[in-house]
Formats: sequence, C-alpha cells, structure tokens
Amino acid sequence: MNDFQGTPAGTGVRGELHQDTSVGAKDLTRWDSRTGRSLAGLVHRISQVLGPHGALILILLAGALISAVMVAAFGEVYQAVTAADGVAGLDHPVLAASESLRTPSLDVAVTAFTDVGGTIGMPILAVLIMVTLALRRRSWTPVVLIAAAGLGSLLMTIAGKRLVGRARPDLADAVPPYEHSPSFPSGHSLNAVVIAGIVAYLIILRLDSNRARILTASAAALFAIAIGLSRVFLGHHWLTDVLAAWALGAAWLAIVITAHRLYLTARKHPGARDIKHTAIGNK
Repeated sequence: MNDFQGTPAGTGVRGELHQDTSVGAKDLTRWDSRTGRSLAGLVHRISQVLGPHGALILILLAGALISAVMVAAFGEVYQAVTAADGVAGLDHPVLAASESLRTPSLDVAVTAFTDVGGTIGMPILAVLIMVTLALRRRSWTPVVLIAAAGLGSLLMTIAGKRLVGRARPDLADAVPPYEHSPSFPSGHSLNAVVIAGIVAYLIILRLDSNRARILTASAAALFAIAIGLSRVFLGHHWLTDVLAAWALGAAWLAIVITAHRLYLTARKHPGARDIKHTAIGNK
C-alpha cells in the first residue's frame, strides 16, 4: 500500500482539510490551552480579512520577529556561557578527537556530504522538494512553508553571526576548502534542522502508518545530526556552534509548524464558535 494519498481528494484545499489536519489520532486543529485557543481565534479574525494563506504569511512574519529576539537573547546567553568556559570546554577536546579520526578519503567523503547542507546544495534540494510537493498536492502551502522556513533560517544565521562574531577554529585545524565567516551559529546545522524538519513534517501529514512516520522523522533527524557533526569533524565549526544551531533551528521549526496548524484551524473551522467548540470539547 502506498502511504501517500494520490487520489484527487488528496490535492488542493480539499486534500489539506481531508488529510493534513491530523497525524494519527492527533487532531492538529484542536487547541487545549487557553493560549492556543486565543491564537486560533486571532487567526480566524485575520483570515476573514486576508484569507487563510494571508493569515499564514502574517503569522510567519510575526514568528520571524520572535525568532530575531530569540537569536539576540541566545547570543547573550551563549557569550556568557563561553566566557565562563561552560559547555565551550568541550570544543577543543572534540576538535582534537575529530582530527585524530581524519583520513584523506574520509575527509573527501565528509566534505561532499556537508556540501549538501551548504549555501548551494541546500537551496537546490529545498526548491526541488518544494516544487514537487506543490505540484503533487496542487497547493501553495508547501511553497509558503518551505520558503518561509528557509528564509527564517538564513536570517537567523546572519543575525547570529553579526551579533556574536565568534572566530572559527584555526585553519591549521580545518580541512579545506576553508571558510572565513563568523563561526556562531553553524548555518549548515541550522538550515539542516529547519529544512529537513519542515519537509519531514509535510510528508508525515500524508503518511498512514506510524512506522512510516517514525522512519521519516528519524531520517530527518539523522540528516540534521550528521550535517552538524560533519562541520565539527572538518574543523569548520566548534561543537557549541552546532549545538546552538540545532536549538535555534528546532525553535524556528516549532514556530513554522504552529503557524501551519493555525492556518489549518482557520481552514477547517471558519466559524469562531466552531474553533471554540473543537478546542474545548471532547476532553
């Protein structure tokens, strides 16, 4: 049995309402918390004016502002931790361990792999997946979500590098080709979490079995972890740059997924009473 629903019912808005509003027994349009219900009500009002996709874009813009504040706060905490040598005490030992594992052939293989998550490889991969999902589902939603996720990830990377300005490991400890931009956070690692995460989320929405969903989520997680570790192995980033990138990426991914859930809620329950009833009822 194919996990994807390829029938006409699986395309367009009809497909979103039929298949994307739940994952297994989890109803993505149900909001149990007061904050969730308030957000759902706000999005309902916005969608009446701008339409559901307009509301989704506006929510993502608001989320981008939140993420910008988060990057600034994270940068301050990071600098305080590294100044006290905290987690950063792992950086030099891990780099030394990575250097001991290097061989010419392994260096070439890891460099080829890490380029998949780079400024050329990752955008190409993201666009190909985005276009495929959009055409297959006849929907703009994959375009909006993947583009917003990628753009937010890029802006967070740029902001973090400018705010912290941390130096990369010495070139003598790195594998060429060398990189010279600030080290914090690891853009490869942040982008891998966000892009792999949002693609996995979109795929999981159309999968029937728990096994397929677990395998998809695991594959995305392993890809993001491997990209991050490859940066440390090659001496292009410190371990703490990667750890911070993973945390920031996961936070932004959560914002994007929450925005999509709110969009689905506005689509499925166009009436404010419907939202309230669905969110509170059946407990």
